Amino acid sequence: MMMRKAILLLLIICALSISCSTTKKTIHGGNSITASEAGNDGSSYDKAIFVHEDHERPGIDYEYAWIRNKYPGSKVNGQSLNYHDKKPYDIIHITTADNAALDVYFDISNFYGKF
Repeated sequence: MMMRKAILLLLIICALSISCSTTKKTIHGGNSITASEAGNDGSSYDKAIFVHEDHERPGIDYEYAWIRNKYPGSKVNGQSLNYHDKKPYDIIHITTADNAALDVYFDISNFYGKF
């Protein structure tokens, strides 16, 4: 009987510790980065970050979450819509925490125009 109580107590403690643990939320909404995307840093059209979302609001949210994650403490100065090779791109103009001006390129062809 004492052994059953000990095992039950151990199971309860394990269950509580698992339920209290936190998980890191990804900014990909469950989509994993493929090997071809892993080198993309958003520094140009060729290295644009591909947004996997399929509607505008989540797509835009993803862009800003990506910037917050990659460049913590940065400030967004503006955004522009451009076309390159017949594909739409958002270019977000930021100033990083160390005061560097950067343009971050996002391939938005998956969600552009889908409300």
